[in-house]
Amino acid sequence: MCMNIPSTLTRRQTMKLLSLLGLGSQAAAPVAQAVAATDPWKLSEAEWKKRLTPAQFDVLREEGTERPGSSPLNAEKRKGTYHCAGCDLPLFSSDTKYESGTGWPSFHTPLAGALGTKTDYKAIFPRTEYHCVRCDGHQGHVFNDGPKPSGKRYCNNGVALTFKAAA
Repeated sequence: MCMNIPSTLTRRQTMKLLSLLGLGSQAAAPVAQAVAATDPWKLSEAEWKKRLTPAQFDVLREEGTERPGSSPLNAEKRKGTYHCAGCDLPLFSSDTKYESGTGWPSFHTPLAGALGTKTDYKAIFPRTEYHCVRCDGHQGHVFNDGPKPSGKRYCNNGVALTFKAAA
């Protein structure tokens, strides 16, 4: 049997596909939860303004940049997870955070499937912008001058993140 399956599925489409394949709801639950975790958020500008502080709105929705050295997260040393301030999706583990000397929280590796990228030309030369896959909130830019294992520097606006300490 040949099926044409789209590359992105909604939660409802995923559940329907799994039921067509004979998988019960118990087997489908973890897959459905993973899909729901990254279902895109589509909020109006007014809804985002209610949800975010003015500084968060500027960075997450208008791709602004906070001043270097202004984020309290620069000094955060506890074990935990950094989440998108817009939708609370986990983006980075504290195990991947390092001091880059740039004045912004920096990470060498994001959590799997948490970020999307695009090329921007706001600094005249092309840069790789990255954003939360769930709410499309701008986080920062990624550069090829980071430490091992990835060699990447995910230079993040601190105001676009929240930190949740490990229990």
